[in-house]
Amino acid sequence: MAVTAIILLVVAKVWQSLGSVRMLALQFNLNAVLWGLGLAGAISIASAIVHRLWPAYRRSANYYLELVIKPLMWPDLIWLGLLPGLSEELLFRGVILPALGLNIAAVILSSIFFGVLHLSGMQQWPYMIWATIVGVILGFSAIATGNLLVPIVAHVVTNFVSGCWWKWANSLEVPESP
Repeated sequence: MAVTAIILLVVAKVWQSLGSVRMLALQFNLNAVLWGLGLAGAISIASAIVHRLWPAYRRSANYYLELVIKPLMWPDLIWLGLLPGLSEELLFRGVILPALGLNIAAVILSSIFFGVLHLSGMQQWPYMIWATIVGVILGFSAIATGNLLVPIVAHVVTNFVSGCWWKWANSLEVPESP
């Protein structure tokens, strides 16, 4: 997770410097934090609904989350929120979105790239679709507010909440007897 975050940050900085791309503004204020928290809540609720109603997504998400979260201890979930949330937002919404034009086409294209990043195998296509949809939501939030802090807060909190929810739900399962 840390290696991927570093790679994404390096790609963002190289793209930004070679492409003379001006990163989307990052303004720390309470309003942006509140918008990010509200967006995280909406994404988390929507994810829970999709998880319950779409079996292919549920299998795909559970596979992905087991791969990522199962080896983590509870305190590690903070890093699960922070590292991907920061690095992915800096690259996809902070650099790629402005580089492509801060318009609907840029949101869609950067969101497809974001979705593909979450594809860990062809059987994981439902998770990729969901990540693409979340990318669209985060992209529009960045454009609407003009502040990269909104999608960063939303992404970090969503990752943390989903990680905690998955870890808690899976700790309740009764292990099979040998």
